[in-house]
Amino acid sequence: MDTAGCNSTSGTVSVTGEQAQISVGGHMLDVAAAYRLRRFLCYGSEGATYTSKAPPLAMERALTLIQLIEEGLGCAVVEEIRRFVLEGRAVRPNSALFALALCSQQPDDKTKRAAFRAVKDVCCTPSQIFTLIQYKKELKEGMKCGMWGRALRKAVANWYNNQDPMVLAQSVTKCKHKAGWSHQDLMRLSHMKPANEAVALIIKYITKGWKEVHVAYAEKENPEEVVKVLAYLEAVEKAKHSADEAEVRHLIEEHGLEREQIQTNHLKSKEVWKALLKEMPLATLIQHLGKMTADEILTPGGSDTEAICERILNETILEKTRLHPFSVMVAMENYKRGHSNRGKLKWVPDGAVVQALDKAFYQSLTKVKPTGKRFVVGVDISASLSSIVLGSSVSAVTAAAVMCMVFTRTEADTQVLVFSEGAVVPVTLSPDMSLMQVAAELIKVPAGSTDCALPILWASENEKPVDIFIIFTNNETWFGKANPAEALRSYRQKMSVFSKLVVCGMTTTGLSIADPDDWRMLDICGFDRVAVDIIHNFVLDLI
Repeated sequence: MDTAGCNSTSGTVSVTGEQAQISVGGHMLDVAAAYRLRRFLCYGSEGATYTSKAPPLAMERALTLIQLIEEGLGCAVVEEIRRFVLEGRAVRPNSALFALALCSQQPDDKTKRAAFRAVKDVCCTPSQIFTLIQYKKELKEGMKCGMWGRALRKAVANWYNNQDPMVLAQSVTKCKHKAGWSHQDLMRLSHMKPANEAVALIIKYITKGWKEVHVAYAEKENPEEVVKVLAYLEAVEKAKHSADEAEVRHLIEEHGLEREQIQTNHLKSKEVWKALLKEMPLATLIQHLGKMTADEILTPGGSDTEAICERILNETILEKTRLHPFSVMVAMENYKRGHSNRGKLKWVPDGAVVQALDKAFYQSLTKVKPTGKRFVVGVDISASLSSIVLGSSVSAVTAAAVMCMVFTRTEADTQVLVFSEGAVVPVTLSPDMSLMQVAAELIKVPAGSTDCALPILWASENEKPVDIFIIFTNNETWFGKANPAEALRSYRQKMSVFSKLVVCGMTTTGLSIADPDDWRMLDICGFDRVAVDIIHNFVLDLI
């Protein structure tokens, strides 16, 4: 393969039939190697198992990535990392950061240069640049290589200089340090030289503090951009030191300050929270509903409660934030519970808020985009589905019911089955059924023993073409007469359909159903919002 240049464009995923190779970063790669790389970038493991508890990232988990670099494909790997981040496929962003750090530590100059050029695209926030630097530090010891050379200094300096000054001012005041690194550290080690006056102002603020910035710029005739940044930083400093709640609320409303920029003592204030609520992202807002109710910021019939309910039900906001029904349902169940996971914080759920979340859940079902695939969704009822799902705080039957509703309302060709040993029962779910009604349908059949091959055998016997089998079970306890992986291979041969299989063991930390050498199989241990994205990527041949 020709690897002379590092400017190759990203390849498209177009795997059909038994195609042996696909394009990655402009190079044709073995399909198994490509998908091992993509799974690592997506969720931090090259294997066919996703777990809701993130495993530690290490070189031994990225063997395919290292092998591709050794084969001269480092630039293609970097391009794939960059594309995964820009397209939102890296559902665990730290995986892509670790991979980029690994590429930047390689002896191959072309790979290193490509990795450092990609820093500005892969690292979108200070948190991510700090994490990248820490991964480089950790890798440095094992790889016995340097770290703070000219290339890294330039990459860090470019990261700051390429930011819009107002965006940079916002981000450095929201995230000052992480993973053992701070902005002051990066300024000192990169020998940063600001590209313009506005960035110079921010760097001075980081390294010298507000007082010196105020002295240096207060009496000067400053450009408009500098004036804006100066006013914003002054607002952050005033909010930090003010004892007046009314002033802090005014600063939040006038300058768009966020929760991370407000001192802890002010976050106990109802007035401050009310100001923050006006621009708080919807995903963040629904996570804090319990605290706001406990602190009496939200009160029955109150104007703030009414305003929040209107925001939750705003279809434009709901579509823009792309909140998945599973996320809305988890937020609703957490709020209805009336206490935090550890039970320290308690509240009385407000009926209007619960009703708004319930309506938002059904609205969000209409926002999920179809994939056009043919699905069989099997729900194993051999064990009690009342167990709590690992990675989420909801029951297994609730999680399964939500996903059944998503597929049946979104995908035109979806068959839901409930099954246990010796019994497979097709279930018809109509669009007007509630979550409670769907859950009730899933547990009507008497329980037997676990046999995860049954939905596949049912499809084979009924000669039903299926692109994706998705099986929800509590845990893997017994295969039955046929191993699901073997049953899938037999089904493919009989139907001439290259079907995929996802098995979700919602209450287990370990599954071994998926064949690690078959990229069309995937095990999921536990079930959380990340698992939803992984299933979506898997269905669309993205991982």
